[in-house]
Amino acid sequence: MSRRSVLLAALAAGVPACSASDPPAPAELVLATGPDGAVFREVGAALARALGDQLPDTRVVALQTAASVENVRLLQQGSVHLGLSSLDPTFDALLSADDPDGISAVGRLYDSFLQVVVPAGSGITRLADLAGLRVSFGPRESGTEFTATRLLDLLGIRVDARRMAHAEAARQLADGSIDVLLALTGIPTPAIGGLPEAFPIRLLDLPDEAVRLAEAHPGPYVPVTIPATTYRGLGPCRTFAVPNLLLARTALDPSVVEVVTRTVFTESARIAAGHPEAGRINVRTGIATGQVPLHRGAERWFRSVKR
Repeated sequence: MSRRSVLLAALAAGVPACSASDPPAPAELVLATGPDGAVFREVGAALARALGDQLPDTRVVALQTAASVENVRLLQQGSVHLGLSSLDPTFDALLSADDPDGISAVGRLYDSFLQVVVPAGSGITRLADLAGLRVSFGPRESGTEFTATRLLDLLGIRVDARRMAHAEAARQLADGSIDVLLALTGIPTPAIGGLPEAFPIRLLDLPDEAVRLAEAHPGPYVPVTIPATTYRGLGPCRTFAVPNLLLARTALDPSVVEVVTRTVFTESARIAAGHPEAGRINVRTGIATGQVPLHRGAERWFRSVKR
């Protein structure tokens, strides 16, 4: 059995109860993050370190995953306590869940941007040109896979979809094994940021896709522009963004979630270090979790800071 399987099996016992007079001190707190080369992975690891400082008697684990869809599934199974996810697969999962009350939001963090990366010298100029090409959709059960599948199905574009982490996709784009890299993640994305000097790339402009998605799936999709300062040598690029949430098991002790919420929003600079988009984490937008209800512990903390 793999280390990950052992870890997930060990979580079945849940979080130990605390007496009313003792601060919450679960033996272990597991946070589902993301894959290599994605902002979820790095922000999740930084959050786990910050939580470890706040909960010194707790072993806080940043679990590497495929990202959003897998994280929601692990939360629904009770296999992890916390998880990062973009809003669109979270909302869909809650709509179809047998127990839609099993997951709550700690807060809204920052937005992920859909980035369509192609070789600088390619003839690909619009999304329709992806038809028949080898396209990385991110790992299986990732938010990239979910949103890319939804978008291309909506537009009727059929591609040769490949599933892999963004770091591996960047390597395969550079050596010609794939034609296009899709990534729905924060900016700058580590896997993409390392490409331009070694392998010239372009970001595909998507001027109309957010409107099409918003019409078909109201709620999570917002037209945005990736700033020219995001990646060296690349200009601004129109695309769309999706909010990212930190989620928790609804059954997780509200006192624990209150500590988690406080840590996220008071140590946001530490958690977002090196990721300008993640630097948008703030109390004002933190409660804007869309159709996903706030956890009782998160509600308690947000109320306390509004007094």
